[in-house]
Amino acid sequence: MQLRRQPLFILALVVSFLGLTTNGIAQTTNLAFGTLQQDTSLPVEVTADSLSVNQTDGTAIFTGNVVIIQGEMRLAAPRVLVVYAQATDAQEARIARLEATGGVTLISGPDAAEAERADYNIDDGEVVMRGNVLLTQGASALTSDLMTVDLTGGTAQMDGRVKTILRGAD
Repeated sequence: MQLRRQPLFILALVVSFLGLTTNGIAQTTNLAFGTLQQDTSLPVEVTADSLSVNQTDGTAIFTGNVVIIQGEMRLAAPRVLVVYAQATDAQEARIARLEATGGVTLISGPDAAEAERADYNIDDGEVVMRGNVLLTQGASALTSDLMTVDLTGGTAQMDGRVKTILRGAD
């Protein structure tokens, strides 16, 4: 092996070791997401251009510049369906899940993710992002078909066609 080809050989070994090859096999990557563990019991603040409430099925649709804030987490989308949990006489109605569509941005600390859709199950503290997922963490970027964020653990798992760009030292 020639000396000038050695760095390329080492890079190829690192990429294949990390499972970042370009073969057709589905891939999974686990990583940290956000700087804090999210307290999913915190209040959920929603702002939007308009709101439509359906008392029959216990849903509300927020449209136009929707921004959802819960603690340090921010979620933005053109449309969000809010599904309320069944309330008893002793309980107030509470949000069970949020379904954001139309191009979603999720921000937690310095990390940001974009996708076509995001479903947030508040009881589980889990956000599932689908469709052209792009995660940026500092100078690094990863893409995949699906990303599941565990807000209580501060972790994420990317599944499907996972791709990243490895940057060398400048």
